[in-house]
Amino acid sequence: MTADAVSDVVIGGALARLRRATGLPVAFGGLVEPGRPRIRISELSGTTTASLHALTVTSGSGLGGRAVALARPCAVTDYSRSRQISHEYDVPVAAEGIRSVLAVPVVVRRRVRGVLYGALRSAEPLGDRTLGAAVAAARDVEQALVVRDETRGLLAAARPEPDRAGRGAGWEQVREAHAALRALVPRVTDPGLRAELLAACGLLTAPPRAGGVTLAPRELDVLSWVAAGATNTAVAERLGLRPETVKGYLRSAMRKLGAHTRGEAVTAARRAGLLP
Repeated sequence: MTADAVSDVVIGGALARLRRATGLPVAFGGLVEPGRPRIRISELSGTTTASLHALTVTSGSGLGGRAVALARPCAVTDYSRSRQISHEYDVPVAAEGIRSVLAVPVVVRRRVRGVLYGALRSAEPLGDRTLGAAVAAARDVEQALVVRDETRGLLAAARPEPDRAGRGAGWEQVREAHAALRALVPRVTDPGLRAELLAACGLLTAPPRAGGVTLAPRELDVLSWVAAGATNTAVAERLGLRPETVKGYLRSAMRKLGAHTRGEAVTAARRAGLLP
């Protein structure tokens, strides 16, 4: 799955949740195009035409552009007649038949990365409950983008330099990145992004042996940090667990791997293709 495809899955999921939470019949949204001060509408939910698909919204223009420029939610009760916004996009909006519209920016590290819209086909006020649900959907997208950014950074850091490939220092970076990626997985609520993250973890390990040992996700999370040299206390802090819980997962992993010490467990897991 490409990065663009992952983004579309994240946006699509957020729009579905927005409609369920608010009862709004129409929702759409997209992310900022790389290197350009504009949003591209990539996902539609509940629309009856394609007039909004692939529409590019420039910062400061229309309702979404105003939300981008101000970095805060904006709403209008009757889009075509509103004096609060410019009207470059009246034609596609009218073609879809929507009137009351809200736009919520997706903001990551103080930078607007996208916009989610919700809309009615009638000119009615959109209350605080509706706006709050839209903001919550935007927060979900923000979290997913943070995780994706961190994943990319970890993977980039994990690639050993050509003259260091196969050397100890390079592989230690790989192991630390693998452990950090595994720690991010439980924070991800979107199934598509979670699968993408687990696939990225798999790129850092050898193909598992057929019929080999299988560890539970949390057992592998714990063992990943142990392999990176973390103590049980440090592992607990990284994974948000109690130290006693970490010990339990570690004992279970050791039993499955036929190991008597932490070091033996890590070695056995690497031989089985479970760890880098």
